[in-house]
Amino acid sequence: MNVFARWRPLAATEALLEEIDRRTDSNSRSLTSVSIKRRASAEDRPWTSPAAFNAIFNPEDDNDKLYNDAVAPSIPRVLQGENCSFFAYGHSGSGKTHTVIGYDFQESKNLGLCLRAAKQLFDAFNDQNSCQGLGVGLSLFELRRKTAFDLLNNRTQCFVREGPDGKVHIRGDTEMLEGGKVRVRAIVQQPCWNFGSFQRELVKGLEQRATGSSSVHDESSRSHAFLQLEIVNQSLVDARNALFDRQSELVPVGKLATDIMMEEDAKSVIRGQDGKWVPNPDYQKDQTRIDTIEAKKARCEARVLAAEEEIEAIIESGSTPCLGTKLVFVDLAGAEYYEGNGFQSQASKRTLQERQEGRQINSDLLALKEVMRAWSQSQKRIPFRSSTLTMILREHFTSTSKGNSTIIVTVSPAAEQFAATLNSLKYASLVGAVKP
Repeated sequence: MNVFARWRPLAATEALLEEIDRRTDSNSRSLTSVSIKRRASAEDRPWTSPAAFNAIFNPEDDNDKLYNDAVAPSIPRVLQGENCSFFAYGHSGSGKTHTVIGYDFQESKNLGLCLRAAKQLFDAFNDQNSCQGLGVGLSLFELRRKTAFDLLNNRTQCFVREGPDGKVHIRGDTEMLEGGKVRVRAIVQQPCWNFGSFQRELVKGLEQRATGSSSVHDESSRSHAFLQLEIVNQSLVDARNALFDRQSELVPVGKLATDIMMEEDAKSVIRGQDGKWVPNPDYQKDQTRIDTIEAKKARCEARVLAAEEEIEAIIESGSTPCLGTKLVFVDLAGAEYYEGNGFQSQASKRTLQERQEGRQINSDLLALKEVMRAWSQSQKRIPFRSSTLTMILREHFTSTSKGNSTIIVTVSPAAEQFAATLNSLKYASLVGAVKP
């Protein structure tokens, strides 16, 4: 687990504010500790973190500097088939969204980490002969409270469920298609074959993201945003579409098979005088009817299995080692710092719903910290089920066994935000301090 910290610049409205007194020190393992105190005075006692950070970025360091040091070294690993994930953590207004996504989509030095990573991937596809025909499949959704919303599908509400295969699935509503087919809509993955189309799809989807008031500012991200970049080609896209089609055929056939079995079972028994169920002498179970529908169900299941095997064969073909590899960016909702019995600063202006939302966000972030610590220490039991957020992230953690995960904590240098900044640095240092 790599851990970085980023001090954002003071905003224009904070120009006259006093800054937090801070310094950094490195140890023999090239890890950095940070020491802060509210103001530069002898009366204040500093708090010093353990040596937990790979690097500390200063307010003058732009997104270009952060990307080159924290993200760019992972791209060659992604091109070799390793999954990587990046998390932006921090209190509201500390610069998480600016870091991951960015606000200026034209200025290269201010592109967010996600866009820079996509650009580097497309540049590699164009430069390497082995990467011809590759693109990036973009999935974009947000988790607000305990519900997911697909931002590439008009913010459609989705449901987070753990399936019989032990994996967590994010599904939309059930759709009725032509010919009696039934499909449960998965999170949309939009294949993009050049950087321009990727940027357009991302910007369009981000317009659907929820914002709201926080204890720091009125346009805080009140949801966890997931940006997943998967390396795909047209064969993989077509194979997955074929799987969706075959699954839509299986659903109604499977339901009909269950209905017929239940109907035949119900007709074949009656209630006796003693109230117990006994065989019905006037009805013989229609086994031919049952066998016919079961055979049709078996054929549909075989078609689904064949489609799944086709997808695995395409990914494991070996011609392109990075096919199917995922690069995940998570812009976590703004953490809220509690002080005493309420929220810091503007607590009295917040509605009950906003306070409940803040508690849910903090609960998610606490669960994520415990998962990160357990995962970094290679513990046998990792508490993925502690929250909906960590359930969704289980696949990303388990799939990075050959890759890495990185947390970037963003903090404000304003002295009035000292408590929230301290809380964020403590959160990150607890994760980073367990490095082997």
